Amino acid sequence: MNNNETKKERAVLAGLAAASMDEHERSSDVTMEELAALVETTGGETVATLIQSRPTPEPRTFLGDGKVKELKELIEANDCDLAVFDNELSPSQMRVLSEELGVKVLDRSGLILDIFAQRARTREGQLQVELAQYKYLLPRLTGMWTHLVRQTASGGSSPIGTRGPGETQLETDRRHIRRKIQKLEEELAEVRKVRSTQRRKREKNAMPVVALVGYTNAGKSTLLNCLTGSDIPANDRLFDTLDTTTRRLRIDETQEILLSDTVGFIRKLPTHLIEAFKATLEELSYADVLLHVIDISNPEWAEQARVVDELIRQLGAEATPCIRVYNKCDAYFGILPHGEDTVCISAKSGEGADELIRLLAARLDKGKRHVTIRLPYSAAGLLDSLNREAAVLKSEYTEDGIEVEAIVPPELFGKVKAYIPGYVEPKEEWET
Repeated sequence: MNNNETKKERAVLAGLAAASMDEHERSSDVTMEELAALVETTGGETVATLIQSRPTPEPRTFLGDGKVKELKELIEANDCDLAVFDNELSPSQMRVLSEELGVKVLDRSGLILDIFAQRARTREGQLQVELAQYKYLLPRLTGMWTHLVRQTASGGSSPIGTRGPGETQLETDRRHIRRKIQKLEEELAEVRKVRSTQRRKREKNAMPVVALVGYTNAGKSTLLNCLTGSDIPANDRLFDTLDTTTRRLRIDETQEILLSDTVGFIRKLPTHLIEAFKATLEELSYADVLLHVIDISNPEWAEQARVVDELIRQLGAEATPCIRVYNKCDAYFGILPHGEDTVCISAKSGEGADELIRLLAARLDKGKRHVTIRLPYSAAGLLDSLNREAAVLKSEYTEDGIEVEAIVPPELFGKVKAYIPGYVEPKEEWET
């Protein structure tokens, strides 16, 4: 064994299925398996799992006293470093449980934030994670500073300017974190401005945007690689993609699109995490089409698709046209879904990719035409219209006029068709 190998943290998992909870918030074998996968993604190891059923959560310790004792015994017997709860804990519950269990306590939200902090690579992704972490930390500060003495104007060696009349370290830290949150929100607002400028440029260039969405680990990055020939890392682990990746894809001779991979969704995703990631996820509401990637080989695919649909609704993108892409169909042994705006594929082998591109081209086809136009200088004013309303791919000035290659929308085509060499108006059926 390699002595330099980092020791894996050992975790015991705990969950509650209370009758008073919303059905989607209750813990089950499936959500606990998902939690174990999240622990593995952080580099930890799950050694024991415990689920309790009771009418309501215990206000003080979330689980009942007997289960907390059982949990403590499991931790001691298995030499665990932390306890991870499948449900969101209140700050006071987290503090009490940490004291009673004698190990670090995390809830599902805290674990997801930890993964996001490990994975974010771009400055924007890091900003978003940091903002979410501070919002998560703020209400949980109580009890984190119980070892610190009360600051007073006359007590201790506090930095100049931080000593107030009877101000506590807790209050100082709260103010500091609120300032950090405000600064991060301002920086993210700048990111949104840049994105908005980029989006306007894309709209001007008539470049449609297609966003890949789906449950975490559904195969979105694999599909992006399959369609565009990219080599974006696509590993079999949760939240492998955090920073939005965008690639160009030509879907037919007249149309090129921007295909964006987005962060995977997951059930019980913390609200403040959705808020913090809006700078990335707001792209969904501006996309021309959503490709909702569903891992049909997963027994829970229907519930996962429901979670994604609900998050799309929360982000205000429910009106965006959506194609449901059932991935991993080669590993599914049942009747495959079918119908309008539905396609079954295997992103790994490429099976069904051509059909998906055809469906996408049909969804985006708005009667645009890829044409070469020869404008005499007397009609040079049309070049302004082409630059404004079409996607001009190339323009060249010659002795006789301006030669323009462009993708032209139908509303402009009527004005330029007279300058298309060899163009003949198609006859109506009754004329043939």
